Amino acid sequence: MPDLIDPAAAVFKVALPVPVPRLFDYRAPARANAGSGDIGRRVRVPFGPRELVGVVAGVGPAEGGGSGLKPILGVVDADPLFHGELLDSLRWLARYTHAPLGEVFSTALPAALRRGEALPDTHVWAWCLTEAGQTARTTLRQGKPRRFADVLQDSPRGEDILDTLVDGWRSAARALSQRGLAERVAMPPASSHTQQLAPQPQTGPVLNSEQHAAVAALQSQSQSGFAATLLDGVTGSGKTEVYLQAIATCLARGKQALVLVPEIGLTPQALARFRARLGVPVHALHSGLTDGERARVWTAAWRGEARVIVGTRSAVFTPLPDAGLIVIDEEHDASYKQQDGIRYHARDFALVRGKALNIPVILGSATPSLESLYNARSGRYTHLRLTQRAGNAMPPSVRVLDVRKRPLQAGLSPQLLDAIRAALAAGGQVLVFKNRRGYAPVLLCHDCGWSAQCKRCSTPSQGTPMTVHGGGRRLQCHHCGARQGVPPACPDCASLMLQPQGVGTERLEELLAEQCADVPVIRIDRGSTRRKDALQRHFDTLGAQPGILVGTQMLAKGHDLPNLTLVAVVGIDEGLLSADFRAGEKLAQLLVQVAGRAGRAEKPGAVLLQTHHPEHPLLHTLIHGGYHAFADDELAQREAAGFPPFAPMALLRAEAKHADLPMAFLHAAKGVLHNVSSRVSAASDSQGSLQTNATKDIELHGPVTAPMPKRAGMHRAQLILSSPNRRSLHAALDHALPQIYELPEARKVRWSLDVDPMDLY
Repeated sequence: MPDLIDPAAAVFKVALPVPVPRLFDYRAPARANAGSGDIGRRVRVPFGPRELVGVVAGVGPAEGGGSGLKPILGVVDADPLFHGELLDSLRWLARYTHAPLGEVFSTALPAALRRGEALPDTHVWAWCLTEAGQTARTTLRQGKPRRFADVLQDSPRGEDILDTLVDGWRSAARALSQRGLAERVAMPPASSHTQQLAPQPQTGPVLNSEQHAAVAALQSQSQSGFAATLLDGVTGSGKTEVYLQAIATCLARGKQALVLVPEIGLTPQALARFRARLGVPVHALHSGLTDGERARVWTAAWRGEARVIVGTRSAVFTPLPDAGLIVIDEEHDASYKQQDGIRYHARDFALVRGKALNIPVILGSATPSLESLYNARSGRYTHLRLTQRAGNAMPPSVRVLDVRKRPLQAGLSPQLLDAIRAALAAGGQVLVFKNRRGYAPVLLCHDCGWSAQCKRCSTPSQGTPMTVHGGGRRLQCHHCGARQGVPPACPDCASLMLQPQGVGTERLEELLAEQCADVPVIRIDRGSTRRKDALQRHFDTLGAQPGILVGTQMLAKGHDLPNLTLVAVVGIDEGLLSADFRAGEKLAQLLVQVAGRAGRAEKPGAVLLQTHHPEHPLLHTLIHGGYHAFADDELAQREAAGFPPFAPMALLRAEAKHADLPMAFLHAAKGVLHNVSSRVSAASDSQGSLQTNATKDIELHGPVTAPMPKRAGMHRAQLILSSPNRRSLHAALDHALPQIYELPEARKVRWSLDVDPMDLY
């Protein structure tokens, strides 16, 4: 029973979405049951001239009577939104990221609930025939409307099941609705019609021996509480089938399953496959939905109605009152790390939640992160391997093309163009991979050397080129989004010899459309997939016919293209020469993932890697030893250099409009960290403690100007903290951050802390 407090003296300690690491006291409402049962409820409170929505994080008696405290304006929720495991996990996340609890609570809520809106209705949308529709059904001509009406003949059908039963049913539904023959209805989620609203489960393919062993191992874990399992399978090895079997076991036990995928583009494909195989509605949760749709799915999960949730990074905050399983697909993907606001890693937080919920967590990848491989080899994770492709598919052949001293057309060698034509002539499909969108990376004056630089992201010593888009008609900065037209002449010398330099996906699309005019050439990058369901529409346009896909890393993740026989990778040299310590890992993962799109069905596949550095050790290791051989070498180098996963790291970033302010703040912060380290270490030594000193092992690197010194008009600098001991790193931050917040320099900059950074930019 919740602890109760004298309502006349009760104080709500409210976590507000402001960048201040403290709770704010407000006088609780005068009611008899004010107490710990209010923790986790949303409340409206006055905050200066504004009204904010916060979450009650604590309740206690007022100190000194609390006469000067402002009263809350209202309690939004009848029941706490955050309680039990989710509340405890969010408190852990605030401590681990050293972020204000109010901002963590705000991040965990869909935008509509963040604004203080009431929990929405969680009905299920379905379609049924009207009386007129039942009468007119047999008179309809053959076609989609007739097929749609036949499906609705006996009972309403949920929109999830319609996706699997009738291709393109939405246009048919609109046509019948306009004639008054069908209507969209809201069904209670727990009604007796639920079985008609969900698709019937379908039988999956026959498992090979490795898949069968993985499924058996996961089923044995399902009853034993928390266990982290790395499902390490080559591309095309059937990891999704193993997930589905594990989810089916979870559902059979009456539990919920949460599936994380790295990109919105993967969600429709995953939803279609899951809905076809599982006997319950499958709910999507990602940023492509409206605020109302996200709030409905979150609420359905909170009420225990949503049994399977498939979502991107933010779905890790989904309430799971009947939790049974968490799956993290493509666990290595960098998009699981939030790069602004609360800098959490969805994979790592999912593991924390899995342990708190005492349920299994599956991490799947063909190219596991070095952190996950290290944990698997250290015995923290169970390590399951899938080394064979599913069915009769064979691994693609891989060949390196040396393009030194070769003539290139839009970055493509004659040998590569011949291979593309041969693959198309054989009836196959081709993927041309270039991880740079736009037409060209730089606009250059051929006469004087001037190049178009972003004014908001360039410094006198380091320019940031604007990317050419629209076939050479406009310029755009990919860092800050600034746009401008291409000048009619060189601003420096008035020459008309302005030329795009380098190659992007738009330029490749243009060339290939000229060279292969008899097949469709479809570009897939951020610019061509902005609209809802655009990615799936592109795939539908290509279908099974011969054609060419030109795209960025969006095409490297999880897509199953059975007629793809050739993957051509161009422009990998930038990744081979990067200074980022994670660059090798990211490039190796990207190459293996994109190469894995070829030859996934009956047709054999081939991969061509075009490069000016054919003898590079990374390429040699990947081709002759595979990803795990690369990982062995890279882990050894990381250990020798004292980099993650052997030495945890944190990054203190600062930015301001004036270049000297970030460095001044970081120097002051470094002084605080040095003082804290000396004081705590001296205290520990004087007590003769044999334990690791709280901050003795901390190394500080910098402050230095950030690798990209200016972005969007803000000058940037950073300070790196590292330690062989994670406790020491967090202890140092716990001691130092309160003082850093109080620094006068802190008020003159915008600063942030990133624990376990994914990059140093």
